[in-house]
Amino acid sequence: MHRLLTLGLALLLIPLATKAQDATPEDSPAIEASPETDNAPVASEISDGIPTLDVMMVTGEQPGPGLWKVSRDGHVLWILGTISPLPRKLEWYSLPVERVIRDSAEIIVEPTVKLDADIGYFRTMLLIPSLLGARKNPDGATLKEVLPADLYARWLPLKAKYLGRDAGVEKWRPIFAAQELYSEAIKDFGMSMESLVRPVVEDAAKRYKIPITRPRIAVKLNDPKAAIKQFSGSRLADGDCFAKTMLRLETDLDAMRARANAWAVGDLEALRQLPYSDQNAACREAIMSAAVVQERGMQDLRQRSATAWLQAVEAALANNATSFATLPMAEILKPDGYIASLRAKGYEIEAP
Repeated sequence: MHRLLTLGLALLLIPLATKAQDATPEDSPAIEASPETDNAPVASEISDGIPTLDVMMVTGEQPGPGLWKVSRDGHVLWILGTISPLPRKLEWYSLPVERVIRDSAEIIVEPTVKLDADIGYFRTMLLIPSLLGARKNPDGATLKEVLPADLYARWLPLKAKYLGRDAGVEKWRPIFAAQELYSEAIKDFGMSMESLVRPVVEDAAKRYKIPITRPRIAVKLNDPKAAIKQFSGSRLADGDCFAKTMLRLETDLDAMRARANAWAVGDLEALRQLPYSDQNAACREAIMSAAVVQERGMQDLRQRSATAWLQAVEAALANNATSFATLPMAEILKPDGYIASLRAKGYEIEAP
């Protein structure tokens, strides 16, 4: 219901990068080289109609990434790293991971934000026009008026390619225009932001009756109407977000395909070496610096989400012989990410 406010909160939690894992170690759950049934999933090439680039998608049966092992006192947590976007037609041979889930006592998924605005359905419906207005620049300004001339010149060919003649987006704030452009570009490229892993994990959890722990950060918005009004009348420092989104679409689409290949075959080293242009940190900063966020105590959502996930994981490691979790590869690989925090607490960490 609160689409734009929810988008803003989501931007605070977008991982800084999307990486993958490499081959499975001897002490990891075995990843079979071939499926046990004739109709097991396979990775497919991107559909026709998408511009052909130098990097082609892998085909055939792919094992996906290996699992990271976190352990202490004989208790083990297996972590599956996720990346996004992935090709819409990429399929993953998930049976080995499903077996790990089967043998686990608990599943911990990635943290999320729950927006509690304390309003009913009908009042929410009355707020929708305000929400739609909040995505526009204050005072009816256009992108041409709020962006530097050179940056706006870079926007025009990308807009023509991915959004066509859409004139309405020209009145949107740069951060929302950039998100719309990125979303359409990903679709046109045959990629999807939809999770390939989540449905598999949830289906396996249901099949084997494994409880899922979902760390959630609750955000209370006492006066959503006032928050929307304040947001609508204020400008965001979102030029850097817009610029880095343009850069990613100009330079990173081919690398996205290469990263998808690396995730599919579990090549961690290839993922480490691939160049990566990330706009999400700049977009998060634009939201976090907004007065509506600062004044309502929401600027620490990323830290709170990290704390919630780590607390859930530590509880699972203390209580269960074996547990399973998912986490964006960015948080697994970066020096100050979630896995680094567990290592600092004395847990033994083993990469695939």
